[in-house]
Amino acid sequence: MMRSSDLSPHALAAAIDFGISNTDVVVRRGGELYTWSQRYQTDPDEASVRALLAAGGVDLDDLTHLAVTGGRHRVLPERVGRTAVVKVNEVQAIGRGGQALLGLEGDARDTPLMVASCGSGTALIKAQGDSYAHVSGTAVGGGTMLGLARLLLGTMDPLAIEALAAAGDRNGADLSLADVITGPIGSLPADATAVNFGRLGRSSFDGVVSREDLAAALVNLIAQTIALITINAARAQACSQVVMIGHMLDMASFRHIVGLVGQYYAAELQLVERPGYATAIGALLLGAPNA
Repeated sequence: MMRSSDLSPHALAAAIDFGISNTDVVVRRGGELYTWSQRYQTDPDEASVRALLAAGGVDLDDLTHLAVTGGRHRVLPERVGRTAVVKVNEVQAIGRGGQALLGLEGDARDTPLMVASCGSGTALIKAQGDSYAHVSGTAVGGGTMLGLARLLLGTMDPLAIEALAAAGDRNGADLSLADVITGPIGSLPADATAVNFGRLGRSSFDGVVSREDLAAALVNLIAQTIALITINAARAQACSQVVMIGHMLDMASFRHIVGLVGQYYAAELQLVERPGYATAIGALLLGAPNA
């Protein structure tokens, strides 16, 4: 686990990750790490960068360098005011951030690590030492959840979706193994999902399903897809460790399903603190001097 004491206590350093859905800011000041976020609003420019930093009490002009990554970070010039802009490849930032939040430093970074970046979509990065490679992924992610929630639940508010999912039963919309083959199969228990949203496709379905059950089934679909693809990619790439990062991990219901899938397939999908800021932390470590 990354600790504030792992960071240099010297000059102020900052990084911004311009994600598709969220813009994440990480600042290291006096050896302490500070993070904050806002919904993505517009392409980055000097005014938006200054406002983002000011939201955390940081004056852009106090920075000699600003590390940036993600989305549209390349539209920024080489300098903003008198601050140099260091553009960090997003794949490298994801991999380095995953290593840091898992506490892999020094020789431990040579451990083959699969980093699952669960944002609007999902990117799978193999990190080993200073080598970072995009090896797989899926277009299924938080953006998928919000889009389908808009149609199914009438909301795009993640907090509302989370509250509904927590109160629902995924098998109110899904078919479980108990429904399909009357029992468990292999390492999967009887209540494991056999068909996502399959109950709604049965001729016997009466058309009645609660918003809570729909929300639970929706989060289940997203989390299962991501977790299974991550496990398979990690095994194919001979990665001995897996870490999950990204703002999807802010949802307790998502973390719960990821944990269940890991149990079913005897795979440890490791969770960390501040997972939504991993990419920005990686950019900070790669692109800001003395970070």
